[in-house]
Amino acid sequence: MTTKPKVSKVELAEQFRAFIDPDYVITDDETMKPYECDGMSMYCEMPLLVVLPETVEQVQRVMRICNENAVPVVARGAGTGLSAGAMPNKEGVVLSLAKFNRIIKIDPLARTARLQPGVRNLAISEEAAQYGLYYGPDPSSQIACTIGGNVAENSGGVHCLKYGLTVHNILSVEMVTAEGDVVNVGSDGLDSCGMDLLALLTGSEGLLGVVTEVKVKLLPKPEVARVVMAGFDDVQKGGDAVGGIIAHGIIPGGLEMMDGHAIVAADDFAQAGYPRDAKALLLCEVDGTEEEVHEHIAQAEEVFRKLGATSVRTSQSEEERALLWKGRKSAFPAVGRISPDYYCMDGTIPRREIAHVLTEMEKMSEEFGLRVANVFHAGDGNLHPLILFDANVPGEFERTEAFGSRILEMCVEVGGCITGEHGVGVEKIRQMAVQFNDEELQQFHDVKAAFDPAGILNPGKGVPALKFCQEYRSLEHKLHTHDHTEAAHG
Repeated sequence: MTTKPKVSKVELAEQFRAFIDPDYVITDDETMKPYECDGMSMYCEMPLLVVLPETVEQVQRVMRICNENAVPVVARGAGTGLSAGAMPNKEGVVLSLAKFNRIIKIDPLARTARLQPGVRNLAISEEAAQYGLYYGPDPSSQIACTIGGNVAENSGGVHCLKYGLTVHNILSVEMVTAEGDVVNVGSDGLDSCGMDLLALLTGSEGLLGVVTEVKVKLLPKPEVARVVMAGFDDVQKGGDAVGGIIAHGIIPGGLEMMDGHAIVAADDFAQAGYPRDAKALLLCEVDGTEEEVHEHIAQAEEVFRKLGATSVRTSQSEEERALLWKGRKSAFPAVGRISPDYYCMDGTIPRREIAHVLTEMEKMSEEFGLRVANVFHAGDGNLHPLILFDANVPGEFERTEAFGSRILEMCVEVGGCITGEHGVGVEKIRQMAVQFNDEELQQFHDVKAAFDPAGILNPGKGVPALKFCQEYRSLEHKLHTHDHTEAAHG
């Protein structure tokens, strides 16, 4: 746990300006305003100050000063995160890695790339394209999100079913510890001895260290890729089709699903030619050699029709394939056109539960009086419900939060978990008490203490205090007991 900082804002800024360009030690409220939140803008906090170092040595000195003076540090990339994981601490420093934006080296023979953490996800593939290579994970925010943030949240994307999450596509990281030491984790080989610290750090949400370099694997571009778009008049049929494709032995490059609200919003935005009357839409991409793609496309079309698809269409060109994916990747901003605000959730469930969970969400939508649009990575069960609300209506955000909590807890009930790629941050910290027991949470605290004894890195995020968990579970138990009593006497 962090204590009150031992140094004033003015003294801290003076120490930083001794080795960082004074223009990049930001202390005034107006200039710091863009740093008050990440993509989860409902949760905001102004930091004590913001620094933008340019070298690893400067990052080390920042960490040493903060560690010695008990000053919290929140590392930040592009700020596209969706769990308030990069929300500042009011008594702490925002450590922006925005100036670490250089692609250090691409090795086309080894199929690897060395990157600074501020490099945009899409920029990796753009640079590697000259060698016929690309970087696999492709979050919807890939045009803006950074590789450092991807490591922090273990980001996935629409092609994660076949090509994996960030953890499956990185070889090593260089990071600066809370005490200011540089540590290298990972291996260039197929495996490394000892504990898998690379997997531990990937998805640790800035709680264990500040990443200053990442080495990723690159993949050869497939010979051909095509997308089958299937529309269904029933969510149950669409959910069953997800499992049907996998059961048939086809591992798509991507398998995405949208419900009726998302279909119309995305098509209005991207003009992708989606079946607007469908209740569920699947985008199934198959890639590989010309022969295998031709065979798998025919099989996928047959499976979808047998499972009740009301429309089936396959891309006939690279331009058409890109347009179909543009609609899916534009779904989040598209929904922003039909509602003043939306709350983007993230939970993961077993594929077999997709239809059940979507049906239950529709019931909750009526109960809470809030619309919900669903866009998700169907292949690995990673849900992204978008709860539509108006923050200007008193009490509506609180009702939205309660709706979101119910969705996450339902994910746990059906055998899933409270996040897939957005992380816990501030948003889901209460639901950690639902997914994990006290012994498991204590293990999280022990790992945190081993890496960050003073508790200065991103405090208050990710892992809740055990006392808070016990209080939350007790409250939940009382609420459920009250609901059951009311029902019995209703």
